[in-house]
Amino acid sequence: MVEKERCGSGYFQMPLHYPRYTAEDYKSMPEWKLDHLLWEYGLPAIGAVEQKRKFAMGAFLWPDHDGYYNST
Repeated sequence: MVEKERCGSGYFQMPLHYPRYTAEDYKSMPEWKLDHLLWEYGLPAIGAVEQKRKFAMGAFLWPDHDGYYNST
């Protein structure tokens, strides 16, 4: 079971596995799946779907991972 730790006004949740999606995966991921992924990590899932995609890529992709920072 994943344990939640109180962090400010919300909770931070440390899942057992780090997401292994590519930038292309995030770009084509349906909104419901982005919402669920962000929820799993205790991150906010607010805004338009493109904002959520950008947030997820910034949170989960390492610099230069899959060319994320080199492509727009």
